[in-house]
Amino acid sequence: MPDWTLENNFNGYVCGIDEAGRGPWIGPVVAGAVIFLDRNISPELLKGINDSKKLSTKKREYLYNLLLQEAEKGRICLGIGEASAAEIDTLNILQATFLAMSRAVENLSIKPTHALIDGNRLPAEFACPTSCHIGGDSLSYSIASASILAKVYRDRLLQKMALKYPGYGLEKNAGYGTKDHIEGLKKFGVTPEHRKSYKPIKEFLAQSV
Repeated sequence: MPDWTLENNFNGYVCGIDEAGRGPWIGPVVAGAVIFLDRNISPELLKGINDSKKLSTKKREYLYNLLLQEAEKGRICLGIGEASAAEIDTLNILQATFLAMSRAVENLSIKPTHALIDGNRLPAEFACPTSCHIGGDSLSYSIASASILAKVYRDRLLQKMALKYPGYGLEKNAGYGTKDHIEGLKKFGVTPEHRKSYKPIKEFLAQSV
């Protein structure tokens, strides 16, 4: 379970960063950035925070709303950043993820003094000093909160995208290459939101020529 150990290694405003949406075939990659300004927060939130992948959809939504409530009270600072499918195609998914992370930090109302980034790779340039932490979303309250923030925000984006592009199952597959997504591609083709640099989408485009 997450705790404050990683945060305690650094002084000042320590920010946790995580992303959602590297694997899907469609839509942006989204990053969340979270700074706990006051650790005296909702016990329900603190008890529930964990790696978003280990939480049910219902639990993630609940914790997401608690994060927003604590932010409104000034106890937490939240930032969200996106990199579009077009940017993913231009830059590659890793660099687009770093771009989304940078935008998430830019959208924080407070500049962090250090960023804890989930994973094993660090961006070459960033607005503050950084450190990477494999499995950080299971170790750090800040990173775990960022994973919830990014995941729920992106899932909601895909819900809206499903209304614009029905037939791909985006309302339930989050843009991954599921059977209904493949059937949608066969029936309706590739949308402007698809990641055209991804191999399965490249193959569909090649077939449609």
